[in-house]
Amino acid sequence: MSGPDTRACCLPTAKRSPGPETGAPAPPPRLPGGGAGPDAAVVLPGGEFLMGTDDREGFPEDGEGPVRRVRVEPFRIDAYAVTNRRFAAFVEATGHVSDAERIGWSYVFAGFLPAELRRASPRPERTPWWCGVSGASWRRPEGPGSSLDGRADHPVVHVSWNDARAFCRWAGARLPSEAEWEYAARGGLEGRRYPWGDELDPGGEYRCNIWRGRFPTRNTAADGYRGTAPVDAFRPNGFGLYNVSGNVWEWCADAWTDGAAEIKAMRGGSYLCHDSYCNRYRVAARTANDRDASGGNTGFRCAWDLDTGRG
Repeated sequence: MSGPDTRACCLPTAKRSPGPETGAPAPPPRLPGGGAGPDAAVVLPGGEFLMGTDDREGFPEDGEGPVRRVRVEPFRIDAYAVTNRRFAAFVEATGHVSDAERIGWSYVFAGFLPAELRRASPRPERTPWWCGVSGASWRRPEGPGSSLDGRADHPVVHVSWNDARAFCRWAGARLPSEAEWEYAARGGLEGRRYPWGDELDPGGEYRCNIWRGRFPTRNTAADGYRGTAPVDAFRPNGFGLYNVSGNVWEWCADAWTDGAAEIKAMRGGSYLCHDSYCNRYRVAARTANDRDASGGNTGFRCAWDLDTGRG
């Protein structure tokens, strides 16, 4: 992973625990509603599209370009990122233990923590706005004392690529490829910077949940959210997908590069992305992390093949 000047809001690698491993996790929280939450998927016809960018705002070192014509087969993809409610149903049905729970910790943005916990949690030298918090997991997003209250329909976070794949298998689905993800995120618009066009806030309207202010010290939350937003916040794109820019990074099936099977690609940016450091909320932008890494701004959505209806 590169330094903070090029991938600042993204997660550091998370192979080693800063504290002791925790014991067996508690039963999954029972979230209001009792169902699977928003689980609508959209059917996309596939075909050829222009993938990637040569935009001056892009990061060539991330492999965003060159622009190339790519073909995807018809497929189905979640309109929404997987919610806490849906993930809780999966855990209740399967007993799945997430990588963060198994390892005993996960990364939390320092600004979300009380002073005592912030001081007690180790921070990566190159990205000190992250704290490795013992006990942080999908069910306790800010570590001990936090909960999912009021966040049943927010995207699940602190999930690794392994966790996302396990959920998809349970749901008869799979993770989308990067090509499928970008095709879906573009919503039928080719060569545009965002799912809705080239202007970030057209007509002064906020279209995504990103960092507003001065990163990493001041977030005005002008778009309505300091952390995650509900998965159906903001307008959908032309294909009916919500929050493919900002909110949470989304795991894809692909390796970051050939020969790097343990490092997996992520798309979409998150609520911590800011154009002064990491404007990776553009549809062509990419980042990556280890397949067992997790943190408070990483989630996923599912995809299905159309011929079988399964992943």
